Amino acid sequence: MLMLMLYSQNVMDGFGNDVIAEDLARTDADRCSDDLLVNSAGQYLRSLRHGYSSSSKSCISGQNPGVCERVSEPREDARTEIVAAKSSYAVVPFIFKGLVLPLYGLQFAWRLAMSCCRSSVAYVRCAHLRICSIASRIQKSLRGSAGDIGWLQRTDGMPGVEDGTARFLELLAGIRNGKHRLPSSYVYLLIPGLFSNHGPLYFVGTKKFFSKMGLACHIAKIHSEASVAHNAWELKQYIEELYWGSGKRVMLLGHSKGGVDAAAALSVYWGDLKDKVAGLALVQSPYGGTPLASDCLREGQVADKETRWIMELLICKLIKGDIRALEDLTYEKRKEFILNHKLPAEQIPLISFHSEASIAPGVLATMTHIAHAELPWLPLPNFGNKESDEIIQAGRQLPVVIPLSAAMALTALHLQLRYGEKSDGLVTCRDAEVPGSVVVRPDRKLDHAWMVYSTKKRNPGEADASEMCEAILTLLVELGKLKEEAKAMN
Repeated sequence: MLMLMLYSQNVMDGFGNDVIAEDLARTDADRCSDDLLVNSAGQYLRSLRHGYSSSSKSCISGQNPGVCERVSEPREDARTEIVAAKSSYAVVPFIFKGLVLPLYGLQFAWRLAMSCCRSSVAYVRCAHLRICSIASRIQKSLRGSAGDIGWLQRTDGMPGVEDGTARFLELLAGIRNGKHRLPSSYVYLLIPGLFSNHGPLYFVGTKKFFSKMGLACHIAKIHSEASVAHNAWELKQYIEELYWGSGKRVMLLGHSKGGVDAAAALSVYWGDLKDKVAGLALVQSPYGGTPLASDCLREGQVADKETRWIMELLICKLIKGDIRALEDLTYEKRKEFILNHKLPAEQIPLISFHSEASIAPGVLATMTHIAHAELPWLPLPNFGNKESDEIIQAGRQLPVVIPLSAAMALTALHLQLRYGEKSDGLVTCRDAEVPGSVVVRPDRKLDHAWMVYSTKKRNPGEADASEMCEAILTLLVELGKLKEEAKAMN
């Protein structure tokens, strides 16, 4: 009886364990639907193993050997279920991988498409910026200095100019008739312009002309290819030396960049020079700037770097100058300097002289005498007197002439066709007029080099460059007297 009760309890325990395992498998299947087959198979296998182990324990304990024999050998249906569970467990990952693989392919295709799209957008954006940059450069090159020429007349607050051409022509006519009115109470300083160091005859004829009249005349020994600021300091020292050496005030006449350098010296150092300078005449000076310098050095235009490299090679390497000498004549630099340094036009007489170059075809054959070469090896007879020495010296000099007037005519034609502006070949007429000055506009066709160099074709019936300079300085002296009288009356 006792043995029967124990056997019944073991059977009930095994049955209870199977029921509990099936309940747990069903609960896990409901909670994790994605792993239904795997979990149920695993739970079922564990229940079978648990039941098998329980029966084994009963057999080992010696209870009911007949039952142990039946339990030790699994049923055929149990084997089938175990094999099916194992095969279903192996198939699940394969099916899962087969479903995920297309998703990976779609993700890769999407990333590839987005990468191609971003690359296309970046390429289009770079191409657009490139096209805009090229268009801007072309537009800037075509426009050039069209908006800069004559900016002094359009700037608010700039004093006006007065026309003194009529009085200038009267003084010039009197000079040609022998009426020389320049007083000897001043020292006359001639200031050369850009590249004057390479033209030995620069202002030489004018200085000789003034010296024959007994006037103290000097040519400023400055480095013409230096910057405006550097030359302004040099001129300040030069003027002070002339003033303290002679006790006379100095009359300044600057040609081309020399006029710009002289105006800069008065603008920056007026406190030191106001009692030493009597007047300033700017002859064909690019006071407002020149389109030739701006068109060569303007940034942002086509081939701007190449053009600047060429100009630096010419000025810095060949001529041994400073590129700032040309940069200071651009409109950008001139605007910056003039707006920051005021020229004392109300306290000192000023004259602006500008002319217009001829663009006639005959000018292309005009040769300009800029220097002379010495020929010491040439054997010439010497008679031992002064006149003979001068004749021998003149006979050993070979004139150096170049078609400088022809070059000025071509550049004047270029400025006329491109900008519609009259010029002397380098400086437009509007940029040469200094605010607050008396402007002289001669009716003759004179290029930029005529005032300082002599030409092979000379008309005896017309005034030469030395007489022109004398008339300009004579008018400057008159303006100075009028200012002194006005100050005395006030």
